[in-house]
Amino acid sequence: MALPGAAARGGLWRLGAAALGPPRGHVQPQLALGLSSSPVRSPVFSQLCRSPVRSVSSRSLVAAVAAAARRANARYERYLERSFPRFFLLYSTFKTGLQALFLELQEIRRIRARMSQLQLSPQQLPYRDMERLRQFRRDLLKIIPIGIIAIPPFANFLVLLLMYFFPRQLLIRHFWTPRQQLEFLAAYERRRRAVYPAVLRALVRVARALPEPQPRHLLLQLCAQVCATPCPQLAQLLAVRSSFSGSLLLLSSLHVDHVRALSQVLFLSPHLPAFLLRRRLRSHVLEIRHLDRALLLLGLGQLSEEELRAACFLRGLSSSHLGHAECRAWLERWLRLSCELQASEVSLLAHSMVLLALNAGQPPE
Repeated sequence: MALPGAAARGGLWRLGAAALGPPRGHVQPQLALGLSSSPVRSPVFSQLCRSPVRSVSSRSLVAAVAAAARRANARYERYLERSFPRFFLLYSTFKTGLQALFLELQEIRRIRARMSQLQLSPQQLPYRDMERLRQFRRDLLKIIPIGIIAIPPFANFLVLLLMYFFPRQLLIRHFWTPRQQLEFLAAYERRRRAVYPAVLRALVRVARALPEPQPRHLLLQLCAQVCATPCPQLAQLLAVRSSFSGSLLLLSSLHVDHVRALSQVLFLSPHLPAFLLRRRLRSHVLEIRHLDRALLLLGLGQLSEEELRAACFLRGLSSSHLGHAECRAWLERWLRLSCELQASEVSLLAHSMVLLALNAGQPPE
């Protein structure tokens, strides 16, 4: 029979051993055999263990959905191309235009961020950045009317009809088909060339009113030569520069019909008050002057064929019937004149868009 004291000491020993745990090196048989339940884990640990699997499966699901959408879109485009070729051309043009517009918006955002970071004015930008900003402003002004028309409820159908029937007036260049780009360029050239005689007649009237005989004779001789020869010499234009910085030939002193004709050469609206017409015309010609200086720093050799023709078109030349060498020679002559003139002689630069281009880009009969 065990003694009560020994039993008590044995119970106390077992309680102490249970509290201290198994001796070092001892392995519980349940854990060794893997028969017992796994140890308790925290919810955070369990979530961390499961999250990589979830992220991988989510990415796989998104990739599978995107691939299925691309396949469905490709089948839809093939169906449109086979069944409705004319609609497919408009659809593909609109899709490509949206992509180009999105890329241009990103580029404009980059340019403006750089201007803000370096505290630059638009006149201090490189040529291509300055030209992008100029073209973006013109595109933005062009789409404002269609945005206003689309404000009333259920006006979207009217907007779509207007955009379909009047693409040149309401759509920007990103949403023109290749055929429309050629047709609209020819239409713009015809529209501009129709204004050249009016500008020249107005210039002759002002030249006859000049008080001094020598400047009057030189300017009248220049106007007569422009009508007869393809392009005047740079020295002839610089010889009459003093007349364009005088009172009668300043942009602020020209007759309103004269200013309207010059504004149409730059595709500016002529239906504005006289003071706004003069202000806009001066602002646009000075902008071209800043572009000329940036282009001179870049060098004409850096321009692509498309950029070269766009630069000539902006400055008044109808370049669709001219070769690359002829466009470059004309632009070189323009840059030499523009960089010689001061801001006070901006009227001569505006008239040179007609004097240099009247017969230079004459299409063959």
